[in-house]
Amino acid sequence: MKTVLLALGSNIDPERHMVEALDALDALLGIEALSPIYEADAVGSPETPRFLNAAVRLTTERSPGDLKFGVIRPLERRLGRVRTSDRNAPRTIDIDIAAVEGLVIDDDDLRLPDPEILTRAHLALPLADVAPGFRHPTEGVTLGEIAARFRHEQGIARRDDVRWPRS
Repeated sequence: MKTVLLALGSNIDPERHMVEALDALDALLGIEALSPIYEADAVGSPETPRFLNAAVRLTTERSPGDLKFGVIRPLERRLGRVRTSDRNAPRTIDIDIAAVEGLVIDDDDLRLPDPEILTRAHLALPLADVAPGFRHPTEGVTLGEIAARFRHEQGIARRDDVRWPRS
């Protein structure tokens, strides 16, 4: 069993799609911890609607590949996700494996930990909320220490009015 951190984002009817994704992830994998919901500027294009972002912590025996392609991608499709060549395009839901306890993977289909944890507030802040002591396997610092760099970042704010009913 390994601790897994997932990052979620949505900017198409995000209040609905985030709740649906959390309900499905909980039913499929069991959510142990959920971060607050954050609202953040979209990456890449200022005219794109803002995203709601969150992170979850869970424990699973599934391999990262099985988790990504056997659980997450089918769930994203079920929730209306359409992948295009524009990786910053609006989406109903985006679920990424951000990190897996003790694993570093760098291949075409999967990079762990997600390299953007170090550069994106919308990843670092919610991940630190669910696992502040989780040590980044290549940087040697905790997620709490990484998130501290982003505490005063512009373009991101907690949305305490948006909640998962089970939290």
